[in-house]
Amino acid sequence: MWLNPEEVLLKNALKLWVTEKSNDFFLLQRRRGHGDSGGKFTGLLVGALDTVLDSNARVTPFRILLQVPGSQVSWAIACGAAVEEMNRHWDWLVQNLLHSLSVFENKEDVASFVKGKVKGLIAEEVRGRQAAQEEDPEKFRGSLLKFELRFGLPSSEKLVTTYSCCCWKGRVPRQGWLYLSINHMAFYSFLLGKEVKFVIPWAEVTRLERISTGLMTDMVRVTTRQRQRDFSMFLSMDEAFRFMCQLADIALRRLLDSGGLELDRELQQTSNVTKRVLEQQALRAYVLALFRLPRGERLQEAALCSMWTPHARCHTPGTLYTTDRYLGFSSRDEGRCSVLIPLSEVISVEKAESTSVLPSPVIISVRSKKAFQLIELQDRDSLVDSLTTRLRSLQWRHSTFRSRKSLVCYSTASSSPYYTFCYDTKYCDGEEIEERPLRHTVNPDTMEQMKERLWEEHFSEYGRGIHMFRTEKIQKLVAMGIPESLRGELWMTFSDASSELASHPDYYTGLVAESMGQSSLATEEIERDLHRSLPDHPAFQNVTGIAALRRVLTAYAHRNPKIGYCQSMNILASVLLLYTKEEEAFWLLVTVCERMLPDYFNRRVIGAQVDQSVFEELIRERLPELAEHIPDLSPLSTISLSWFLTLFLSVLPFRSAVCVVDCFFFHGTKAIFQLGLAVLEANAAALCSSADDGQALMVLTGFLDQVTDNDDPSSPASQPPSSPSGEEGNPPVEQHTLITDLITDSYEVSQCCGTNPRPDLTVKQIESLRCRHRIQVLQAHEDTTKENAVDVSLSPENLSDIYDLFKTEHFINLYWGEGSTTVALQTHDPSRPYVDQYRVDRAQFKSLYVLLVPWLCGLHTDTVAHRTFTLLDQDRDSFITFREFAGWLDTLYCKELNEKIRLLYCLHIPPGYCDIIDFCCIPQREFIQFCKTLYSMFHGNPDENELFQAIATVTSLVLQIGEVGHRSRCSGSEVSSDGGTEDEVEENHREGSRDHPVFSTKEEGGTGKSLGLENQSEWTVSYAQILASLLTEQQLVNFFEKPMDLSAKVAEAKLKQYHERAGPLFYQAYPSALDM
Repeated sequence: MWLNPEEVLLKNALKLWVTEKSNDFFLLQRRRGHGDSGGKFTGLLVGALDTVLDSNARVTPFRILLQVPGSQVSWAIACGAAVEEMNRHWDWLVQNLLHSLSVFENKEDVASFVKGKVKGLIAEEVRGRQAAQEEDPEKFRGSLLKFELRFGLPSSEKLVTTYSCCCWKGRVPRQGWLYLSINHMAFYSFLLGKEVKFVIPWAEVTRLERISTGLMTDMVRVTTRQRQRDFSMFLSMDEAFRFMCQLADIALRRLLDSGGLELDRELQQTSNVTKRVLEQQALRAYVLALFRLPRGERLQEAALCSMWTPHARCHTPGTLYTTDRYLGFSSRDEGRCSVLIPLSEVISVEKAESTSVLPSPVIISVRSKKAFQLIELQDRDSLVDSLTTRLRSLQWRHSTFRSRKSLVCYSTASSSPYYTFCYDTKYCDGEEIEERPLRHTVNPDTMEQMKERLWEEHFSEYGRGIHMFRTEKIQKLVAMGIPESLRGELWMTFSDASSELASHPDYYTGLVAESMGQSSLATEEIERDLHRSLPDHPAFQNVTGIAALRRVLTAYAHRNPKIGYCQSMNILASVLLLYTKEEEAFWLLVTVCERMLPDYFNRRVIGAQVDQSVFEELIRERLPELAEHIPDLSPLSTISLSWFLTLFLSVLPFRSAVCVVDCFFFHGTKAIFQLGLAVLEANAAALCSSADDGQALMVLTGFLDQVTDNDDPSSPASQPPSSPSGEEGNPPVEQHTLITDLITDSYEVSQCCGTNPRPDLTVKQIESLRCRHRIQVLQAHEDTTKENAVDVSLSPENLSDIYDLFKTEHFINLYWGEGSTTVALQTHDPSRPYVDQYRVDRAQFKSLYVLLVPWLCGLHTDTVAHRTFTLLDQDRDSFITFREFAGWLDTLYCKELNEKIRLLYCLHIPPGYCDIIDFCCIPQREFIQFCKTLYSMFHGNPDENELFQAIATVTSLVLQIGEVGHRSRCSGSEVSSDGGTEDEVEENHREGSRDHPVFSTKEEGGTGKSLGLENQSEWTVSYAQILASLLTEQQLVNFFEKPMDLSAKVAEAKLKQYHERAGPLFYQAYPSALDM
């Protein structure tokens, strides 16, 4: 295969390689030890080394080198394992390039020409591989070529898909093509001789939405920080909008929050992203959310079929989804019927004889002696083979590693007596893991007995355990409230935490042993919150309950250090411990934090903020009258944040809140959205008439306090009514709402919009909204946290624009830099302070330096930029942060003359001495370099001659001052001085500072000697002396005190930044592009 040209020293090649073919410009070489028949010792040794080396370090046995006559350096341009492939490459070079190379007179031109051609061949191969992944390879290949030529982006900018559409400018549409790539969206139009094209990085997109206007009923609006653009007339609007949301979401999660949000492994490698991959990832995200599966599960198959449902006495049409460890069936109407079957519960998957009544049947047998029948399966044979292979692999692993207690068995009904809010205190050893729930109950009342009887009837008809049929009937039972004796079992079943517990025996015990006794920030926060968790409940008023809660929270913090411990986890874990055993409570907590509430419990609670943004849109959609009276819904979403974080446990009475947790484990996050909408609808009139946010908070708080459970003996709902509120002297009657009624209402409000019926709120809709709103939340977080982040004199507008330039430079390196994905992501650390998160290296800084510095230094620019980077890199990690970058620009544009001179002076002393600049002197050699810097800054200035004269005068004055000081220090000894003058400065103008041990790009040691900081008898001059001399020349004072327009510089930099970086990269990769 062709390679990006890499330098190779010929003297090394002669030892390990044998030349098979050669001419004036190319060598075909074979690695010693490969293909040798003589068996010489050297060949055997090299061959043995190549064999035992790791595959990543192993060298291919054949390669082709580009050699230039008279040079000791060659370039590897192709390599391979088969001699036939290398002969094809060799023949192509001989036939197409060899005769053309003889016309070049300069050997550097030969190397550049060949390297450009090879890179062009690589690009063509890349285009071919990308096109082969598409449904219509030839059509995609043409689109890819147009994309590269029209926008000039590097070949590594992966095109995903294209759409024909209109882009609107005011009321004028322009028909053209929209290109969606992994990092950008680009539009091109050529009509009536006028060309229009633009590129928008996904990282700049702040909002994507579908809107309707007077002209068009359906448009896509793309909003950036600078402007809005509207697109319409897509042949497939839904598909185009979905891919735009996915690509923007992937880019922002990859670029803005690489350490905070999980990103699928397949999407981390941008070269893998295709239209088909995006469709698969969207389906995978939906399946994981629908069945609340572990986020590491990979979707294997999705097949249309029908499942026999005994309760309905018919086959229910739907889709079978298979992942690494699960089978999931969902009916065509989401929520009507679903089944989840862990592969660990499956005994066999068998094909049955196909008939006209039962076409293509498959029987899935499980351990509970039940079987599930599927018919009308598409591609049945390959599906059964795939399932059988995974099942055998899983059974083999279980038979090898599973302990004797691999299955978790739950008692069907508690035989122990039932009593409320009581605790058996004989189990007070805080060091032993609790083997029973902390909440015990006796003497169940009539309502509890009725609920238990209903559930037992349901189990007999629909099954029991993880693979029970989940239908609309079970939804009604959950809305009534799960009986106390079954609550723990059903929570484990609905959430599938029971499968995790079964597959990880003794895992929790080991975590407890490892984590207890360790001290960290998480354990300190846990200890602080232990006694705040349900403090009024008897179970947590003694050592046993507190010890169990401590173990669960500490074990989870040890399991998942990325999350560690977050507030509200203590409340949730406390409730879980009341109804389940300690180990079960741990796995329920794992399921909630890692599956059911994704990205909620991290440093910035991004997941909760995204859901609040989704909640606002659902309010506008399903409660339009409320949204009309309250245009700004952000106060309501702020109030509702605690509803989502604590599952209403912190705002509802305890027994009512536990019923909400029942619904949450059955429906997932959808239950919280539905209940939140129901609460707002019930209080819509009061909220519309509220005067301010405080009154709205009081309305909602008062309502939630009065939501009661009908089973609660203390509930006022069952008590006789009080005197009417209309009688004088009597307080108004408090209106109480039953939690069961509120839950039932929540199912209805999610299906209607006033009097107009709407589709039910589905998991698919929630996942789609999350994808779109995550873009908005991440960008809003960026904007909010960067305000007033740096204490500088720059205007907020300029500071924001400069930050965007700085971040874009980081992104460009991530898009197209060498080793882009790994290296660039390592320079972004979300755990650092905001202004220190993004960092740039030396090459990136030089690009920004050229764009923003007020005085370019001609041929001396690279030297000054290099010294400036070294000065700003205070922690010596080869990166500078935005805080350091902004402080440097603030000095150049906003500080007084003496601060600017101080900065220039610091460029010529070791960075560590800048804090003692008043006591640090520079030698004559560095003073001459200082003068070179000043000279180069004046080139092109209208007052260039006057400034040169002024600096010559200052140079002479400072040299005289330094000479006097030198003689005074060397009194009594013979003084020999070169007496550098301004003529010497001019003479040395082109020398640069490559030999300087501090500021040289070469890695050399030593700083003090070269600056004369150790030898006090050398010629030196101080900062104060230079500053005083400069102040004597008004022309220089005017130059440094002249106000400079940073806004204009930033605006120009925005236009140039992509061109400066993308253009050279493009033409380097495609040297013959201009000929096309």
